[in-house]
Amino acid sequence: MGTLRSSGSGAAVPVESVDPEAACALLASGQYGYVDVRMWEDFDKGHVAGARNVPYYLSVTPHGKEHNPHFVDQVAALHAKEDRFLVGCRSGIRSRLATADLVAAGFTNVKNLEGGYLSLLKSASYPQPAASHH
Repeated sequence: MGTLRSSGSGAAVPVESVDPEAACALLASGQYGYVDVRMWEDFDKGHVAGARNVPYYLSVTPHGKEHNPHFVDQVAALHAKEDRFLVGCRSGIRSRLATADLVAAGFTNVKNLEGGYLSLLKSASYPQPAASHH
C-alpha cells in the first residue's frame, strides 16, 4: 500500500453519501460547493461547473497510488470546516476515502458523491452542456 494512509477500516468515520439526483439538487440550490479529487489531467477533460480541483492522489502507477500528503490542508485553504460541499471523483471510490479524511479532520458538512462524476453525467437532473450549432 505504500504511502496510502487511511483511518483504518473506514468504519470509524461515518461518510454521508448522496446519489446523483440529490447531488444535482444540492448544487442547483447554490448552497453547496464541489471539490473534485481527481488528478488535474482528468479534471481538465471535464468537471462540474464551479468545481475546485484538489487531487487526492498525486499519481497512480502500476506500483500503487501516491497519496497527496497536503490534501486536507489544501481543501482547508478553500473551505472552512463548516462549509457545505460535495466531494466527487470519477466513480466514487476516491471521493469516499477523501470525504472520510475530511470528516476525520473536522469538516462537518461534506457529502460524498455516490458513483462520482460518471454517475452525474448519466443523471437526468444534470445540466448537459448545450449542443453546439454548426
